[in-house]
Amino acid sequence: MEDLLILAIGAGAAAAFMAAALILFTLCPRRSQLQHSGTPETVLLFRNGEVVDFTQDAAVLFDRTVLTGMGWDEVRETLLPGFPDLPEELPGRPLHWRSPHVGNAELWADPAGSRLHLRLQCTPDGAATLFRARCQSDEYHRLSEMSRNAPDALWQTDDDGQLIWYNEAYEHLCASTGHEIDGTCPVDIELPSKRVERSTRISIKPEGQPQRWLEVVSRPVEHGWVHYATSIDSLVNAEMAQRNFVQTLTKTFAHLPIGLAVFDRDRQLVLFNPALVDLTHLPVDFLSAKPNLLSFFDHMRENRMMPEPKNYASWRDKLYDVVSAAREDRYCETWNLPSGLTYKITGRPHPDGAVAFLIEDISAEISLTRRFRSELELTQSVLDCFDDAVAVFSRLGVLTFSNAAYRAQWKCDPDSAFAEITIVDATKEWQQDCQPSPIWADLREFVLTLRDRQGWEAQLTRKSGEQLRCMVQPVAAGATLVRFTSLPVQAEETAQPDNRRKAVG
Repeated sequence: MEDLLILAIGAGAAAAFMAAALILFTLCPRRSQLQHSGTPETVLLFRNGEVVDFTQDAAVLFDRTVLTGMGWDEVRETLLPGFPDLPEELPGRPLHWRSPHVGNAELWADPAGSRLHLRLQCTPDGAATLFRARCQSDEYHRLSEMSRNAPDALWQTDDDGQLIWYNEAYEHLCASTGHEIDGTCPVDIELPSKRVERSTRISIKPEGQPQRWLEVVSRPVEHGWVHYATSIDSLVNAEMAQRNFVQTLTKTFAHLPIGLAVFDRDRQLVLFNPALVDLTHLPVDFLSAKPNLLSFFDHMRENRMMPEPKNYASWRDKLYDVVSAAREDRYCETWNLPSGLTYKITGRPHPDGAVAFLIEDISAEISLTRRFRSELELTQSVLDCFDDAVAVFSRLGVLTFSNAAYRAQWKCDPDSAFAEITIVDATKEWQQDCQPSPIWADLREFVLTLRDRQGWEAQLTRKSGEQLRCMVQPVAAGATLVRFTSLPVQAEETAQPDNRRKAVG
Protein backbone atom coordinates (compact mmCIF):
# COMPACT_ATOMS: atom_id res chain seq x y z
CA MET A 1 0.00 0.00 0.00
CA GLU A 2 2.81 2.39 0.83
CA ASP A 3 4.60 1.52 -2.40
CA LEU A 4 1.55 2.46 -4.44
CA LEU A 5 1.30 5.78 -2.59
CA ILE A 6 4.94 6.58 -3.36
CA LEU A 7 4.45 5.75 -7.02
CA ALA A 8 1.35 7.93 -7.20
CA ILE A 9 3.17 10.90 -5.63
CA GLY A 10 6.11 10.51 -8.04
CA ALA A 11 3.80 10.29 -11.04
CA GLY A 12 1.97 13.45 -9.92
CA ALA A 13 5.23 15.36 -9.47
CA ALA A 14 6.42 14.30 -12.90
CA ALA A 15 3.16 15.35 -14.46
CA ALA A 16 3.31 18.73 -12.75
CA PHE A 17 6.90 19.31 -13.98
CA MET A 18 5.97 18.42 -17.54
CA ALA A 19 2.97 20.74 -17.39
CA ALA A 20 5.11 23.61 -16.14
CA ALA A 21 7.71 23.00 -18.87
CA LEU A 22 4.98 22.92 -21.49
CA ILE A 23 3.54 26.22 -20.23
CA LEU A 24 6.95 27.91 -20.30
CA PHE A 25 7.66 26.66 -23.82
CA THR A 26 4.25 27.86 -24.93
CA LEU A 27 4.72 31.31 -23.41
CA CYS A 28 8.28 31.79 -24.79
CA PRO A 29 8.35 30.16 -28.23
CA ARG A 30 10.42 33.02 -29.86
CA ARG A 31 13.19 32.99 -27.20
CA SER A 32 13.49 29.19 -27.56
CA GLN A 33 13.56 29.51 -31.34
CA LEU A 34 16.28 32.21 -31.27
CA GLN A 35 18.43 30.17 -28.93
CA HIS A 36 18.24 27.14 -31.17
CA SER A 37 18.61 29.04 -34.46
CA GLY A 38 21.96 30.57 -33.45
CA THR A 39 21.10 33.99 -35.06
CA PRO A 40 21.48 36.80 -32.46
CA GLU A 41 19.21 39.83 -32.44
CA THR A 42 19.56 43.33 -31.08
CA VAL A 43 16.16 44.74 -30.12
CA LEU A 44 15.05 48.26 -29.27
CA LEU A 45 11.59 49.01 -27.92
CA PHE A 46 10.18 52.46 -28.69
CA ARG A 47 7.21 54.02 -26.96
CA ASN A 48 5.91 57.38 -28.11
CA GLY A 49 9.04 57.86 -30.24
CA GLU A 50 11.61 57.19 -27.45
CA VAL A 51 13.55 54.07 -26.46
CA VAL A 52 12.15 52.52 -23.29
CA ASP A 53 13.82 49.11 -23.35
CA PHE A 54 16.65 47.37 -25.20
CA THR A 55 18.72 44.22 -25.24
CA GLN A 56 22.06 44.21 -23.48
CA ASP A 57 24.24 44.27 -26.61
CA ALA A 58 22.54 47.46 -27.90
CA ALA A 59 24.84 49.45 -25.61
CA VAL A 60 27.82 48.24 -27.68
CA LEU A 61 26.13 49.27 -30.93
CA PHE A 62 25.51 52.85 -29.76
CA ASP A 63 28.66 53.13 -27.65
CA ARG A 64 26.75 54.30 -24.55
CA THR A 65 25.50 52.58 -21.41
CA VAL A 66 22.07 54.20 -21.14
CA LEU A 67 19.85 54.19 -24.20
CA THR A 68 16.59 55.10 -22.49
CA GLY A 69 15.19 58.33 -23.89
CA MET A 70 16.98 58.14 -27.25
CA GLY A 71 14.94 59.38 -30.17
CA TRP A 72 14.63 58.05 -33.69
CA ASP A 73 17.10 60.65 -35.06
CA GLU A 74 19.95 59.36 -32.88
CA VAL A 75 19.18 55.73 -33.67
CA ARG A 76 18.92 56.48 -37.40
CA GLU A 77 22.28 58.34 -37.43
CA THR A 78 24.03 55.26 -36.00
CA LEU A 79 22.34 52.77 -38.34
CA LEU A 80 22.46 54.95 -41.47
CA PRO A 81 25.95 53.81 -42.67
CA GLY A 82 24.65 50.22 -42.89
CA PHE A 83 21.09 51.03 -43.95
CA PRO A 84 21.13 54.22 -46.07
CA ASP A 85 17.41 53.89 -46.92
CA LEU A 86 16.12 54.48 -43.39
CA PRO A 87 13.33 57.08 -43.35
CA GLU A 88 13.76 60.36 -41.52
CA GLU A 89 10.51 59.80 -39.59
CA LEU A 90 9.69 56.93 -37.23
CA PRO A 91 8.19 54.08 -39.33
CA GLY A 92 4.41 53.79 -39.03
CA ARG A 93 4.08 50.45 -40.80
CA PRO A 94 6.07 47.18 -40.83
CA LEU A 95 9.26 47.55 -42.85
CA HIS A 96 12.25 45.38 -43.65
CA TRP A 97 15.73 46.43 -44.88
CA ARG A 98 18.79 44.53 -46.06
CA SER A 99 22.14 46.23 -45.71
CA PRO A 100 24.00 46.84 -49.01
CA HIS A 101 27.28 47.29 -47.15
CA VAL A 102 27.19 44.69 -44.34
CA GLY A 103 26.62 41.13 -45.47
CA ASN A 104 23.77 39.15 -43.84
CA ALA A 105 22.57 42.21 -41.89
CA GLU A 106 18.80 42.80 -41.77
CA LEU A 107 16.58 45.24 -39.92
CA TRP A 108 12.88 44.93 -39.06
CA ALA A 109 10.49 47.61 -37.85
CA ASP A 110 7.26 46.29 -36.27
CA PRO A 111 5.00 49.15 -35.10
CA ALA A 112 2.03 48.43 -32.84
CA GLY A 113 0.13 51.54 -31.74
CA SER A 114 2.44 53.79 -29.74
CA ARG A 115 5.10 51.11 -29.61
CA LEU A 116 7.71 50.01 -32.12
CA HIS A 117 9.95 46.97 -32.07
CA LEU A 118 13.20 47.56 -33.99
CA ARG A 119 15.12 44.33 -34.50
CA LEU A 120 18.64 44.10 -35.94
CA GLN A 121 19.74 40.65 -37.05
CA CYS A 122 23.14 39.70 -38.46
CA THR A 123 23.94 36.09 -39.26
CA PRO A 124 27.52 35.35 -38.19
CA ASP A 125 29.93 34.35 -40.94
CA GLY A 126 31.95 32.06 -38.71
CA ALA A 127 34.43 32.09 -35.89
CA ALA A 128 37.23 33.59 -38.03
CA THR A 129 35.10 36.59 -39.05
CA LEU A 130 33.93 37.24 -35.50
CA PHE A 131 37.48 36.93 -34.18
CA ARG A 132 38.88 39.34 -36.76
CA ALA A 133 36.06 41.85 -36.21
CA ARG A 134 36.73 41.75 -32.48
CA CYS A 135 40.45 42.31 -32.99
CA GLN A 136 39.82 45.25 -35.35
CA SER A 137 37.31 46.85 -33.02
CA ASP A 138 39.98 48.52 -30.88
CA GLU A 139 41.79 49.81 -33.97
CA TYR A 140 38.54 51.16 -35.36
CA HIS A 141 37.81 53.08 -32.17
CA ARG A 142 41.35 54.43 -32.09
CA LEU A 143 41.25 55.59 -35.72
CA SER A 144 37.77 57.00 -35.26
CA GLU A 145 38.89 59.00 -32.25
CA MET A 146 41.97 60.28 -34.07
CA SER A 147 40.05 61.42 -37.15
CA ARG A 148 37.26 62.96 -35.08
CA ASN A 149 39.69 65.04 -33.00
CA ALA A 150 42.15 65.85 -35.81
CA PRO A 151 43.13 69.56 -35.89
CA ASP A 152 42.58 69.66 -39.67
CA ALA A 153 39.14 69.54 -41.23
CA LEU A 154 38.27 66.12 -42.71
CA TRP A 155 35.10 65.22 -44.56
CA GLN A 156 33.83 62.69 -47.09
CA THR A 157 31.43 63.22 -49.97
CA ASP A 158 29.84 60.85 -52.44
CA ASP A 159 30.31 61.05 -56.20
CA ASP A 160 27.51 63.65 -56.38
CA GLY A 161 29.17 65.90 -53.79
CA GLN A 162 26.78 65.08 -50.96
CA LEU A 163 28.28 65.12 -47.47
CA ILE A 164 28.65 61.66 -45.92
CA TRP A 165 30.98 62.13 -42.94
CA TYR A 166 32.92 64.92 -41.22
CA ASN A 167 34.95 65.56 -38.08
CA GLU A 168 34.79 68.26 -35.42
CA ALA A 169 37.30 70.53 -37.19
CA TYR A 170 34.95 70.58 -40.19
CA GLU A 171 32.13 71.68 -37.89
CA HIS A 172 34.27 74.57 -36.62
CA LEU A 173 35.15 75.49 -40.23
CA CYS A 174 31.49 75.64 -41.18
CA ALA A 175 30.62 77.64 -38.06
CA SER A 176 33.39 80.21 -38.69
CA THR A 177 32.27 80.77 -42.30
CA GLY A 178 28.53 80.81 -41.60
CA HIS A 179 27.74 77.59 -43.51
CA GLU A 180 25.33 74.88 -42.47
CA ILE A 181 26.98 71.52 -41.87
CA ASP A 182 24.52 69.66 -44.09
CA GLY A 183 24.40 72.49 -46.61
CA THR A 184 26.94 73.72 -49.11
CA CYS A 185 30.62 73.04 -48.53
CA PRO A 186 32.44 76.01 -46.93
CA VAL A 187 35.25 75.63 -49.49
CA ASP A 188 34.80 75.66 -53.25
CA ILE A 189 36.48 72.57 -54.69
CA GLU A 190 36.36 71.53 -58.33
CA LEU A 191 36.90 67.79 -58.53
CA PRO A 192 38.79 66.39 -61.52
CA SER A 193 36.96 64.45 -64.21
CA LYS A 194 39.29 61.52 -63.61
CA ARG A 195 39.51 59.85 -60.23
CA VAL A 196 42.97 61.10 -59.38
CA GLU A 197 44.24 62.97 -56.36
CA ARG A 198 44.10 66.76 -56.59
CA SER A 199 45.43 69.52 -54.37
CA THR A 200 43.60 72.86 -54.29
CA ARG A 201 44.71 76.09 -52.59
CA ILE A 202 41.77 78.22 -51.47
CA SER A 203 41.14 81.22 -49.23
CA ILE A 204 38.27 81.80 -46.85
CA LYS A 205 37.17 84.88 -44.92
CA PRO A 206 35.76 83.94 -41.49
CA GLU A 207 33.41 86.46 -39.94
CA GLY A 208 35.34 89.03 -37.94
CA GLN A 209 38.69 87.31 -38.60
CA PRO A 210 41.54 87.84 -41.08
CA GLN A 211 41.67 85.91 -44.31
CA ARG A 212 42.76 82.28 -44.00
CA TRP A 213 44.42 79.99 -46.53
CA LEU A 214 43.79 76.26 -46.82
CA GLU A 215 45.26 73.54 -48.98
CA VAL A 216 42.63 70.88 -49.64
CA VAL A 217 43.81 67.47 -50.81
CA SER A 218 41.00 65.44 -52.39
CA ARG A 219 41.55 61.70 -52.76
CA PRO A 220 39.18 59.26 -54.47
CA VAL A 221 37.84 56.37 -52.39
CA GLU A 222 35.47 53.51 -53.14
CA HIS A 223 32.32 55.49 -52.47
CA GLY A 224 33.18 59.10 -53.30
CA TRP A 225 35.96 61.42 -52.15
CA VAL A 226 37.80 62.17 -48.92
CA HIS A 227 38.99 65.75 -48.41
CA TYR A 228 41.81 66.92 -46.11
CA ALA A 229 42.04 70.68 -45.41
CA THR A 230 45.34 71.91 -43.96
CA SER A 231 46.02 75.48 -42.84
CA ILE A 232 48.84 77.08 -44.85
CA ASP A 233 48.63 80.61 -43.46
CA SER A 234 52.29 80.65 -42.43
CA LEU A 235 53.37 79.32 -45.83
CA VAL A 236 51.33 81.90 -47.75
CA ASN A 237 52.57 84.71 -45.50
CA ALA A 238 56.16 83.56 -46.05
CA GLU A 239 55.61 83.43 -49.82
CA MET A 240 54.09 86.91 -49.82
CA ALA A 241 56.99 88.23 -47.71
CA GLN A 242 59.47 86.61 -50.08
CA ARG A 243 57.64 88.01 -53.12
CA ASN A 244 57.66 91.51 -51.62
CA PHE A 245 61.32 91.13 -50.74
CA VAL A 246 62.17 90.02 -54.28
CA GLN A 247 60.18 92.93 -55.71
CA THR A 248 62.06 95.33 -53.44
CA LEU A 249 65.38 93.84 -54.49
CA THR A 250 64.34 93.97 -58.14
CA LYS A 251 63.50 97.67 -57.86
CA THR A 252 66.82 98.27 -56.11
CA PHE A 253 68.80 96.25 -58.65
CA ALA A 254 67.05 98.07 -61.49
CA HIS A 255 68.83 101.30 -60.53
CA LEU A 256 72.25 99.77 -59.95
CA PRO A 257 74.92 100.56 -62.55
CA ILE A 258 76.50 97.17 -61.87
CA GLY A 259 75.21 94.23 -63.93
CA LEU A 260 73.84 91.34 -61.86
CA ALA A 261 73.35 87.74 -63.04
CA VAL A 262 72.22 85.08 -60.52
CA PHE A 263 72.42 81.41 -61.47
CA ASP A 264 70.69 78.73 -59.39
CA ARG A 265 72.20 75.44 -58.29
CA ASP A 266 71.39 73.96 -61.72
CA ARG A 267 73.34 76.83 -63.35
CA GLN A 268 70.23 78.40 -64.87
CA LEU A 269 69.88 82.19 -64.97
CA VAL A 270 67.09 83.12 -62.54
CA LEU A 271 67.63 86.84 -61.95
CA PHE A 272 69.18 89.76 -63.83
CA ASN A 273 68.86 93.54 -63.86
CA PRO A 274 68.70 96.11 -66.68
CA ALA A 275 72.34 97.08 -66.19
CA LEU A 276 73.35 93.57 -67.29
CA VAL A 277 71.58 94.12 -70.61
CA ASP A 278 73.37 97.43 -71.11
CA LEU A 279 76.80 96.04 -70.25
CA THR A 280 76.64 92.71 -72.10
CA HIS A 281 74.40 93.80 -75.04
CA LEU A 282 72.56 90.47 -74.67
CA PRO A 283 68.91 90.40 -75.85
CA VAL A 284 66.27 90.60 -73.14
CA ASP A 285 64.34 87.66 -74.59
CA PHE A 286 67.48 85.53 -74.42
CA LEU A 287 68.03 86.40 -70.75
CA SER A 288 64.32 85.91 -69.96
CA ALA A 289 64.52 82.37 -71.36
CA LYS A 290 66.80 81.46 -68.40
CA PRO A 291 69.89 80.27 -70.30
CA ASN A 292 72.49 78.15 -68.58
CA LEU A 293 75.91 79.38 -67.59
CA LEU A 294 77.71 78.11 -70.70
CA SER A 295 75.18 79.65 -73.09
CA PHE A 296 75.41 82.95 -71.21
CA PHE A 297 79.19 83.21 -71.69
CA ASP A 298 78.97 81.87 -75.26
CA HIS A 299 76.70 84.76 -76.22
CA MET A 300 78.95 87.23 -74.45
CA ARG A 301 81.88 85.91 -76.50
CA GLU A 302 79.88 86.22 -79.72
CA ASN A 303 79.08 89.84 -78.83
CA ARG A 304 82.80 90.45 -78.14
CA MET A 305 81.94 91.46 -74.58
CA MET A 306 84.67 89.30 -73.06
CA PRO A 307 88.37 88.76 -73.83
CA GLU A 308 88.98 86.14 -76.46
CA PRO A 309 90.71 83.22 -74.73
CA LYS A 310 93.60 81.49 -76.42
CA ASN A 311 91.80 78.16 -76.26
CA TYR A 312 88.06 78.67 -75.87
CA ALA A 313 87.26 74.96 -75.59
CA SER A 314 89.55 74.55 -72.59
CA TRP A 315 88.24 77.83 -71.19
CA ARG A 316 84.69 76.43 -71.21
CA ASP A 317 85.94 73.47 -69.25
CA LYS A 318 87.48 75.87 -66.77
CA LEU A 319 84.13 77.57 -66.23
CA TYR A 320 83.35 74.92 -63.65
CA ASP A 321 86.49 76.04 -61.80
CA VAL A 322 85.21 79.60 -62.08
CA VAL A 323 81.90 78.56 -60.52
CA SER A 324 83.71 76.74 -57.72
CA ALA A 325 85.82 79.83 -57.06
CA ALA A 326 82.72 82.03 -57.06
CA ARG A 327 80.99 79.73 -54.58
CA GLU A 328 83.99 80.20 -52.30
CA ASP A 329 83.90 83.99 -52.77
CA ARG A 330 87.36 84.15 -54.34
CA TYR A 331 86.65 84.86 -58.01
CA CYS A 332 87.55 88.32 -59.29
CA GLU A 333 88.95 89.19 -62.73
CA THR A 334 89.50 92.27 -64.88
CA TRP A 335 88.55 92.00 -68.55
CA ASN A 336 90.15 94.33 -71.10
CA LEU A 337 87.71 94.24 -74.00
CA PRO A 338 88.61 94.81 -77.67
CA SER A 339 86.41 97.92 -77.63
CA GLY A 340 88.70 99.55 -75.07
CA LEU A 341 86.33 99.08 -72.15
CA THR A 342 87.46 97.47 -68.93
CA TYR A 343 85.09 95.23 -66.94
CA LYS A 344 85.53 93.89 -63.44
CA ILE A 345 83.90 90.45 -62.96
CA THR A 346 83.22 89.28 -59.40
CA GLY A 347 81.67 85.98 -58.29
CA ARG A 348 79.69 85.73 -55.06
CA PRO A 349 78.12 82.67 -53.41
CA HIS A 350 74.37 82.61 -52.73
CA PRO A 351 72.23 80.28 -50.57
CA ASP A 352 71.22 76.83 -51.80
CA GLY A 353 74.20 76.51 -54.14
CA ALA A 354 73.35 79.56 -56.27
CA VAL A 355 76.06 81.84 -57.69
CA ALA A 356 75.90 85.56 -58.54
CA PHE A 357 78.18 87.33 -61.01
CA LEU A 358 78.66 91.10 -60.79
CA ILE A 359 79.81 92.89 -63.95
CA GLU A 360 81.09 96.44 -63.39
CA ASP A 361 82.37 98.91 -65.96
CA ILE A 362 85.57 100.34 -64.47
CA SER A 363 86.82 101.99 -67.67
CA ALA A 364 86.56 105.48 -66.15
CA GLU A 365 88.42 104.43 -63.02
CA ILE A 366 91.15 102.74 -65.02
CA SER A 367 91.46 105.79 -67.29
CA LEU A 368 91.63 108.12 -64.29
CA THR A 369 94.21 105.92 -62.59
CA ARG A 370 96.32 105.79 -65.72
CA ARG A 371 96.09 109.56 -66.17
CA PHE A 372 96.97 110.14 -62.53
CA ARG A 373 99.91 107.76 -62.78
CA SER A 374 101.04 109.53 -65.94
CA GLU A 375 100.88 112.91 -64.22
CA LEU A 376 102.87 111.57 -61.29
CA GLU A 377 105.49 110.19 -63.61
CA LEU A 378 105.64 113.51 -65.44
CA THR A 379 106.01 115.45 -62.21
CA GLN A 380 108.69 113.07 -61.00
CA SER A 381 110.66 113.37 -64.21
CA VAL A 382 110.43 117.19 -64.13
CA LEU A 383 111.66 117.40 -60.53
CA ASP A 384 114.41 114.91 -61.24
CA CYS A 385 115.81 117.47 -63.71
CA PHE A 386 116.36 120.00 -60.91
CA ASP A 387 119.78 120.35 -59.31
CA ASP A 388 118.23 121.23 -55.95
CA ALA A 389 117.40 118.37 -53.57
CA VAL A 390 113.64 118.38 -52.92
CA ALA A 391 111.67 116.43 -50.31
CA VAL A 392 107.94 116.68 -49.50
CA PHE A 393 106.50 115.63 -46.11
CA SER A 394 102.83 115.11 -45.42
CA ARG A 395 100.95 116.80 -42.61
CA LEU A 396 101.70 113.70 -40.51
CA GLY A 397 105.41 114.11 -41.14
CA VAL A 398 105.87 111.20 -43.56
CA LEU A 399 108.18 111.56 -46.56
CA THR A 400 105.91 111.23 -49.60
CA PHE A 401 108.01 112.61 -52.42
CA SER A 402 111.69 113.19 -53.28
CA ASN A 403 113.68 113.76 -56.45
CA ALA A 404 116.89 112.23 -57.78
CA ALA A 405 119.07 115.09 -56.47
CA TYR A 406 117.77 114.49 -52.93
CA ARG A 407 118.49 110.76 -53.09
CA ALA A 408 122.00 111.45 -54.43
CA GLN A 409 122.82 114.19 -51.96
CA TRP A 410 121.68 112.34 -48.82
CA LYS A 411 122.42 108.83 -50.12
CA CYS A 412 118.98 107.37 -49.35
CA ASP A 413 116.27 105.63 -51.38
CA PRO A 414 112.81 106.04 -49.76
CA ASP A 415 111.19 103.68 -52.30
CA SER A 416 113.31 100.74 -51.13
CA ALA A 417 112.94 101.46 -47.39
CA PHE A 418 111.13 98.80 -45.37
CA ALA A 419 109.26 101.34 -43.25
CA GLU A 420 108.02 104.85 -43.84
CA ILE A 421 110.58 107.66 -43.44
CA THR A 422 109.36 110.42 -41.14
CA ILE A 423 110.61 113.96 -40.58
CA VAL A 424 112.28 112.74 -37.38
CA ASP A 425 114.22 110.07 -39.28
CA ALA A 426 115.18 112.53 -42.04
CA THR A 427 116.39 115.28 -39.70
CA LYS A 428 118.52 112.76 -37.83
CA GLU A 429 120.22 111.84 -41.11
CA TRP A 430 120.69 115.48 -42.05
CA GLN A 431 121.96 116.40 -38.60
CA GLN A 432 124.59 113.66 -38.66
CA ASP A 433 125.93 114.91 -42.00
CA CYS A 434 125.96 118.59 -41.06
CA GLN A 435 127.70 120.73 -38.53
CA PRO A 436 125.70 121.73 -35.44
CA SER A 437 122.69 123.97 -36.18
CA PRO A 438 119.65 125.09 -34.09
CA ILE A 439 117.10 124.67 -36.94
CA TRP A 440 116.39 120.91 -36.63
CA ALA A 441 113.91 121.20 -33.79
CA ASP A 442 112.22 124.12 -35.50
CA LEU A 443 112.04 122.14 -38.74
CA ARG A 444 110.35 119.16 -37.07
CA GLU A 445 107.88 121.43 -35.29
CA PHE A 446 107.08 123.31 -38.53
CA VAL A 447 106.31 120.08 -40.45
CA LEU A 448 104.03 118.68 -37.74
CA THR A 449 102.16 121.87 -36.86
CA LEU A 450 98.60 122.39 -38.15
CA ARG A 451 98.29 126.15 -37.74
CA ASP A 452 98.97 128.74 -40.42
CA ARG A 453 102.62 128.77 -41.37
CA GLN A 454 105.06 131.05 -43.17
CA GLY A 455 108.06 129.78 -45.11
CA TRP A 456 111.59 130.37 -43.92
CA GLU A 457 115.17 129.50 -44.83
CA ALA A 458 118.54 128.90 -43.18
CA GLN A 459 122.10 128.09 -44.14
CA LEU A 460 123.81 124.81 -43.28
CA THR A 461 127.34 123.52 -43.55
CA ARG A 462 127.94 119.90 -44.23
CA LYS A 463 130.87 118.16 -42.59
CA SER A 464 132.48 118.02 -46.01
CA GLY A 465 132.52 121.81 -46.04
CA GLU A 466 129.73 122.21 -48.60
CA GLN A 467 127.46 125.19 -48.03
CA LEU A 468 123.66 124.57 -48.30
CA ARG A 469 120.66 126.80 -48.24
CA CYS A 470 117.69 124.99 -46.62
CA MET A 471 114.35 126.41 -47.68
CA VAL A 472 111.17 125.27 -45.85
CA GLN A 473 107.88 126.11 -47.55
CA PRO A 474 104.26 125.05 -46.72
CA VAL A 475 102.33 123.55 -49.66
CA ALA A 476 98.81 122.22 -50.27
CA ALA A 477 96.98 119.78 -47.95
CA GLY A 478 99.17 120.73 -44.97
CA ALA A 479 102.30 119.25 -46.56
CA THR A 480 105.77 120.80 -46.31
CA LEU A 481 108.43 121.16 -49.00
CA VAL A 482 112.09 121.13 -47.95
CA ARG A 483 114.65 122.19 -50.57
CA PHE A 484 118.43 122.10 -50.30
CA THR A 485 120.43 124.37 -52.63
CA SER A 486 124.24 124.18 -52.90
CA LEU A 487 125.96 127.56 -52.48
CA PRO A 488 129.16 128.59 -54.28
CA VAL A 489 132.44 128.48 -52.31
CA GLN A 490 132.91 131.78 -50.47
CA ALA A 491 136.07 133.63 -49.49
CA GLU A 492 137.67 132.53 -46.31
CA GLU A 493 136.71 135.68 -44.43
CA THR A 494 133.03 135.05 -45.17
CA ALA A 495 133.13 131.31 -44.90
CA GLN A 496 131.28 131.24 -41.57
CA PRO A 497 127.56 130.63 -42.35
CA ASP A 498 124.58 132.28 -40.66
CA ASN A 499 122.52 129.46 -39.18
CA ARG A 500 119.70 131.68 -38.06
CA ARG A 501 116.18 131.31 -39.48
CA LYS A 502 115.17 133.93 -42.00
CA ALA A 503 111.59 134.43 -43.10
CA VAL A 504 110.88 133.99 -46.77
CA GLY A 505 108.41 136.15 -48.56
